Amino acid sequence: MSRTSDIPGLTDYLTRLAGQDDTLARVNRETGELPHGGMQSRPDQGALLTILAKTVGTRTAVEVGTFTGYGAICIARGLADGGRLTCFEYDPEYAEIARGNLDSAGVGDRTTIVVGPAIEGLATFTEEIDFAYVDADKPGYPGYYDALLPKLRSGGMMVLDNTLLGGRVIEAGDDRTRTMAELNTRIANDPAVDSVLIGLADGMTIVRKR
Repeated sequence: MSRTSDIPGLTDYLTRLAGQDDTLARVNRETGELPHGGMQSRPDQGALLTILAKTVGTRTAVEVGTFTGYGAICIARGLADGGRLTCFEYDPEYAEIARGNLDSAGVGDRTTIVVGPAIEGLATFTEEIDFAYVDADKPGYPGYYDALLPKLRSGGMMVLDNTLLGGRVIEAGDDRTRTMAELNTRIANDPAVDSVLIGLADGMTIVRKR
């Protein structure tokens, strides 16, 4: 049986069914033209983020790695009334692009972008978190997980993107993939959470704090 990732035209099919509006379609298109455009969340991933944020009744959300804001828009649209999203983005140029995209999507009033190393920002973040999304530098994932989990409320959710690294985690032949593979195993065995690593796009790990 063929893997779904091998089926011609499937990504376009999923995109058509993901419920993109004109703003998200524009962000998706313009981001895809950037040198690192492949880093952005896929439309079906974005739709999932909105659903998950709504499911846990998110009032306080955190995103680690915002890039041009596609995922942030999706999370912000899933916030409960009065909810807030804090985005940590290392690159000031991407942060500026993301701010413009968030404003054009009509969710700029419920988001804050913090420019600089996320691990430093998380250290001073004192609010209890309902929903967290991590899509940043992969070697930093263990630190982000450890920083976020104590701040996540019971029943809260964390989503980590790219946790399969193109399947390279199976053999884990270099430091980057070995770090991710070790984190995947640690999360799967963490008694503090329920978790699943799903094969969506490049792998998404969904964590629910017990």
